[in-house]
Amino acid sequence: MRLSELQSPAGSRKEGKRKGRGRGSGLGKTSGRGHKGQKARSGGGIRIGFEGGQMPLYRRIPKRGFNNKRFAKHYTEVDLSALNYFEDGAVVDAQVLLENNIIRKLEDDGIVILGNGEIEKKITVRANRFTKSAAEKIEAAGGKAEVV
Repeated sequence: MRLSELQSPAGSRKEGKRKGRGRGSGLGKTSGRGHKGQKARSGGGIRIGFEGGQMPLYRRIPKRGFNNKRFAKHYTEVDLSALNYFEDGAVVDAQVLLENNIIRKLEDDGIVILGNGEIEKKITVRANRFTKSAAEKIEAAGGKAEVV
C-alpha cells in the first residue's frame, strides 16, 4: 500500500446539502427554512430552555435543600504506588511531589494519599490527609504517615 492509494472507508465521507440552488434541488428558494418567522431569519432561533416567554422549567421548579458544593474540600490525589519513585528514607511532601512532576498542581486543601497500589520503600510522607489503607501500608513498609 502506498500513500497515493489511501482511501477513506465507504460511507464515511458525505457530501453536504447544497442549499439555494434552484427548485429542482428540493432545497431552493427558502432553502428548507419555510416562510418567514424567527427560525427563517439569519441569526434567528431561540436559546436552550426558552419556552416562548412562559416561565421556563428551570425557574419554575423550587430550589430546596442543602448543597455541599460550596463547602466541599478539594484535594490533589496521589496513589501510593507513585511514591515508589523516591529513595529509602526520603521525606515526601507536596513541594517534592510538584518538583518531581508526580502531581501537576496543588489543590486548595492540599494532597490526599490514596491506598491504590503497594509501597516497597521506607519513606516519611507528609500530607493533609491519608486514607486508612494508605496509612496502614506506609507504616507496614516501615515508613511514617504524618498529617500536616
